[in-house]
Amino acid sequence: MRAAASQADLVSANTPQALTDADFSAIARRAYKDFGLHLPPSKRDLVYSRLAKRLRHLGMRDFTAYCSLIESPDGEDERMQMLSALTTNVTHFFREDHHFRLLRDKVLPPLLAAARSGGRVRLWSAGCSAGQEPYSLAFTLLDLCPEAARLDIRILASDVDPDILRRAQDGLYPAEELKAIPAGMRDRFIDQDGTSPTFRISDRARAIVRFAELNLMSEWPMRGPFDIIFCRNVAIYFDKQTQARLWQRFAGLTPPGGYLFLGHSERLSGPADAMFRSVGVTAYWRPLEGREGPETPKGKGGSA
Repeated sequence: MRAAASQADLVSANTPQALTDADFSAIARRAYKDFGLHLPPSKRDLVYSRLAKRLRHLGMRDFTAYCSLIESPDGEDERMQMLSALTTNVTHFFREDHHFRLLRDKVLPPLLAAARSGGRVRLWSAGCSAGQEPYSLAFTLLDLCPEAARLDIRILASDVDPDILRRAQDGLYPAEELKAIPAGMRDRFIDQDGTSPTFRISDRARAIVRFAELNLMSEWPMRGPFDIIFCRNVAIYFDKQTQARLWQRFAGLTPPGGYLFLGHSERLSGPADAMFRSVGVTAYWRPLEGREGPETPKGKGGSA
C-alpha cells in the first residue's frame, strides 16, 4: 500500500495543475501578439495537453508560473517552444501534388525561358517547416532546368521556428520519406547510401535554396518581387482578419503575372481576393494585361 501511495503521489506531483481561465487568456494573448496564432476557447484542452509537457520539462507545477515566464524578458526561448508545441510541423515532399503539376506544366516554363535570357526568377516558401516544400520546388526547377543554379533563380525558404529551420538547412531526412519523391528525381537530387536509414538533399538542389528565420507577423526585410509564393497550411492557425492582412502583404510582393499557392483548406479573402484569379485548387494568379494565365477551372477554387 505504501508503494502504491508513493507512486500515486509521484504521478500527481508531475501533473500540472488545471489551466485557469486567466492563464488560458494570457497564453492566447501572447500567442496572438507574437505569432498571429488564434486560440479560441475550443482549443483549451489542446493548449493544456500540449503545454503540460513543457511545464513538466521546466519542472513547473502550475500555468501561472509558466505565464510569468513567457511574459518575462527571459521568456523569448520558451515562447518559441510554446509555438512549436501548439502548432504541427507535419509535411512531406510534393505535398498537394496538383500544385507541382501546375508549376511543371504551366507556371515554370515561361519563367525559365526568361531566366535563360538573363531574367530574374524568385520563389518563396513561406512557413517552410522542415524543408520538404522548398526542396520539392528545387527538384521541380532542376528537373525542367538543369542549369538553374547558374542562372538568376533562387528559392527563399523561411520559418519562424529556428529549430525546425536548422533541420531544414541540414537537409537530412528518414529514408521512408523517399517514397514521396519521384524515382527520376531521387537518382539526381538525393545522396544516399543504400543501407542508410537516412538520405540527404544533394548539394546541387541545396545550392538554389536560401533559408531565413522570419516571423510572418513581423516586418519583412525582403522587398521582392516574388514570381511564386507558397504559403500552405500556415494560415490555418490565424483568424480571418489576420489571414486577410497576410494575403494582402503577399499581394504586395507578387507582381502581375505572379502566383500564390495556399493550403488545401485555405482560401483568399479580403482585398487580395480581388487582385488574383483562381487557376486551380488554392492556386491564384495575378492577371497581367495582354497575357492569358493558365487555364482557369470553372468556378473560383474549382478542382484541377
